[in-house]
Amino acid sequence: MARQHPLKGPNRLKLGVFSTNADGGLAITDVPERWLASWQDNLTAAQIADRAGLEFVLPIARWRGFGGKNRVREWSFETFTWAAGLAAATERIGLFMTVHVPLVHPLYAAKSLATVDHISQGRAGLNIVCGWNPKEFGMFGTPLVEKGYDQATEWLDILERLYASDEPIDHDGAYYHLKQAVSRPASLQAPRPVTMNAAFGGPGRDFAAAKCDYLFTTFSEIADAGKHVADIRERAERSGRDVGAYTVAHVVCRETRAEAEAYYERYAVTMADHAAVDEHMAGKKEFSQSHDRHAYDRYRQRFAGGAGSYPLIGTPQHITDDMVAIAGQGYEGIALSFVNYTQELPYFCDRVLPLLREAGLRQ
Repeated sequence: MARQHPLKGPNRLKLGVFSTNADGGLAITDVPERWLASWQDNLTAAQIADRAGLEFVLPIARWRGFGGKNRVREWSFETFTWAAGLAAATERIGLFMTVHVPLVHPLYAAKSLATVDHISQGRAGLNIVCGWNPKEFGMFGTPLVEKGYDQATEWLDILERLYASDEPIDHDGAYYHLKQAVSRPASLQAPRPVTMNAAFGGPGRDFAAAKCDYLFTTFSEIADAGKHVADIRERAERSGRDVGAYTVAHVVCRETRAEAEAYYERYAVTMADHAAVDEHMAGKKEFSQSHDRHAYDRYRQRFAGGAGSYPLIGTPQHITDDMVAIAGQGYEGIALSFVNYTQELPYFCDRVLPLLREAGLRQ
């Protein structure tokens, strides 16, 4: 029997670690302690997060990197098999898989996702993305899909039908054609594992509002972050649904604010892998709708520091205050990245989590 998924647990602000499966994590830097994303690194980071009571581990789906000195993110683990390995080595934490819809058939995804849900006893989750990088899709000989979220809707409908039906199904749609298809066992979670979508543009948010449980989005400043929550709630209400809003942040937590800011400057400015930052920003700006348009011009350090996510830089108290403010804007969770997860996550958990409990955001 499936247990309650961690994202449905009692903590007001859910926390997870993001992008441990990829070289560098979210940081595009040349510091010697940069994340190398070995399997042992991934295992250790997930177990640290699990023991600390964090709710989820979320990978990125990356098939090629962004060049630069370190060919950043070229090394990454495929997310279904990665999650299966972590599921067998953890006890409580939610384990997400990230899938590019046009590259993975829904019948294959249904079988793989259910496998992880059984291994983890109901802790699996699915991050559904349509893709934005034409170089990655070119590796597969597959073009970017113009109406990717129409395809994603059909894709997810098929997966849900496969789990719900005791008999083989036929499907004749715009993107998929299945004859007498079955996928057993179904997931332990019903009608399927929890789903999320990371989207900033209108089509992606409409898809999340209609089909997913959670939406990941970015913002430039905390004071303006609530408008994104209001937008997704309005879209979800039109579909008669309730969708939780999550965001992403990169963290430098130190004893003093000066120490944290100096390290942020070191890894994300002085020792940034500038060629890779340029390629990453150019591709995102042209093909992705993941950020405010002005963010590319104003926040280069944030792209080197954490793929354009919001920076949580400072002392444990300062970071707690920012998280309280983010929660106050309506966000239910934050996916966190670090330059080196195994070196930095224990300090964060030891120092920040108690302050979040005092603030009433976690039990």
